[in-house]
Amino acid sequence: MLTWHTGGGFQSPSSFPPPLPYADCALYYFPDWIAVAKADALFDALNAEIPWQQRAIQVYGRQVMQPRLTAWIGDESASYSYSKTQHLPEPWTPTTSKLRHDLEQSCQWRFNSVLANCYRNGEDSMGWHADNEAELGQQPVIASLTLGAARRFVMRRRDDHQQKFECLLAHGSLLVMAGETQQYWQHSLPKSRKVNGARINLTYRWICQAG
Repeated sequence: MLTWHTGGGFQSPSSFPPPLPYADCALYYFPDWIAVAKADALFDALNAEIPWQQRAIQVYGRQVMQPRLTAWIGDESASYSYSKTQHLPEPWTPTTSKLRHDLEQSCQWRFNSVLANCYRNGEDSMGWHADNEAELGQQPVIASLTLGAARRFVMRRRDDHQQKFECLLAHGSLLVMAGETQQYWQHSLPKSRKVNGARINLTYRWICQAG
């Protein structure tokens, strides 16, 4: 039975839908958090506002280019370490700032940063990982907003890769990950030959070391 782990002060808002039926994984999925017409406009605004970059990262001791475009945005103090690189945040854009306010109201949680990813087509992807960096705390609440092409989102248990499930993240949808999800589960966004369009994904977070 999937349940919220409410440690660290998080309380599941009463308006949230029933959780997905998977053990030890605190997820809520809103397939239509944003109406289609508004989601279309947000996609265009974010595509224009965000300073997208393709970064080099360390993978098994060698440098490779990330298979997507990214940007780290947030409060000035919300620096973030990923793949042995310290990322300093870009300033909030008008659209990412407005979405931050809306998500804080919906999730009843504070966010001081957002990792933006642009998957240009089905060849862009995200490998298996957990958002378990020290800066995120023991039980991070991560609000993941999808705009653009729908993509498969796959999760597997870290100690048993046979325990796996997936869902299709739709245009305008919101996925909230909380509790002990990042301790016990990994997630990925695999490549897909069936996808031609671009997808923008915003994952709002709270960096604990920030002021």
